[in-house]
Amino acid sequence: MDQIVLVAVDLVAIGLLTSTYFRRHRRRDLVVAYLGMNVGVLAVASTLSSAAIGAGLGLGLFGVLSIIRLRSTEIDQREVAYYFAALALGILGALPAQVLWHSVVFMALLLLTVVVADHPRVLRRHHRQELVLDGAVLDRVALVARLEGLLGARVHQVAVQRVDLVDDTTWVDVRYETVPPSRRRGHGETGREAARTSTAGAGS
Repeated sequence: MDQIVLVAVDLVAIGLLTSTYFRRHRRRDLVVAYLGMNVGVLAVASTLSSAAIGAGLGLGLFGVLSIIRLRSTEIDQREVAYYFAALALGILGALPAQVLWHSVVFMALLLLTVVVADHPRVLRRHHRQELVLDGAVLDRVALVARLEGLLGARVHQVAVQRVDLVDDTTWVDVRYETVPPSRRRGHGETGREAARTSTAGAGS
């Protein structure tokens, strides 16, 4: 009876997880992947656990599946989090627990963590972008000022991935925070002033 309850809780949890993911990110293919993987893990783990294979089944299955690399399409770190949540829910729903509510609580905690952490209002001003700039920019201060003027944002970190002096381009990975419109004008002027100062210093 406890196993039936856990299976039902898992199906409800994975339904909520995938519906939340689809409403926020609109990738139907990953909804199918998450549902298929969760139910597949649930079925396999339930069958193996009923054969009394051992208490390490859950960790072993999690370890084997966690090394699977999906080569068909690229998924970002946020989608990887949903991937492992679907996997963990399937394992928690399949393996018997000494106390039923332990598994239910952990499943609810996992679901709540992913849903809240991925909420659009959590760190909504912080972004990451890979850009190719026209021009080979070697001065870091000028590079940051140019990115801030281009993005209208405050750059927190920028990593130069490639500077091509032949094609005159700069490839960067930038982490930035969008600036409210009321502060954008003053921030842009500060960035342009920094660029002028850097250019003047280089010329002298």
